[in-house]
Amino acid sequence: MDWDPSKYLQFADQRSRPFVDLTSQIAAAEPRRVVDAGCGSGELTELLSRRWPSAQVFGFDSSPDMIERARRLATDRLAFAEGDVRDWRPDPDVDVLVSNAVLQWVPDHLDLIRRWADELPSRAWFGWQVPGNFRSPSHVLMRELAESSRWAAKLDGVLRHHDAVAEPADYAAVLLERGWEALAWETTYLHMLSGSDPVLEWVRGTGLRPILAALDVDDAREFTGTYARQVRAAYPAGPFGTPFPFRRLFCVGRKL
Repeated sequence: MDWDPSKYLQFADQRSRPFVDLTSQIAAAEPRRVVDAGCGSGELTELLSRRWPSAQVFGFDSSPDMIERARRLATDRLAFAEGDVRDWRPDPDVDVLVSNAVLQWVPDHLDLIRRWADELPSRAWFGWQVPGNFRSPSHVLMRELAESSRWAAKLDGVLRHHDAVAEPADYAAVLLERGWEALAWETTYLHMLSGSDPVLEWVRGTGLRPILAALDVDDAREFTGTYARQVRAAYPAGPFGTPFPFRRLFCVGRKL
């Protein structure tokens, strides 16, 4: 399943707000090493380098296209590499670990969070953010269409909306049970999107990707056309753009 950096960055301002809100709650003073797990195209990882000017900052992502773009930002303190979050293990000097809008792609990611929490050193900070909008019209309509008689045979098992994320209290409990301090919360952002079919274009860069990857060109065009009509009705444009509520779930912890 390929990532298109230009499509993902189409709504860069809106997508960056949760990252800023997440990292604002990480109170590390002078971390030695800061890691961005699932860094995408690297622009937000660069913010970590500016936030902690004495730290070595490392971002990794499983998408070669994203890493190719990110490496344009590399410096003597900021590095990027390809890597899968499921395989990564923290070194003893990782004082800050951040994961932004990545873990929802990882089945059983609570187990991954537990492992990272156990392996991170004392006094380390760990923060992550995942979308919590799988009950929103954008995803309900996508799921219902994928499960319809027209598409069920081709798209069976492609979407895993029912178990993609946990609730904030569940995330906090994972850290608290391991003796960490933890803060969990949720925020619903109201994005005012511009352009033609902006909700479709938003999910085309994220949640719709597994479906587009599973279909050939003609089928993808048919599916997208039907879905576009549905989300256009669910998210009507107003005089100031198309309102698009988006729920996000956050957790930040410090290891004692």
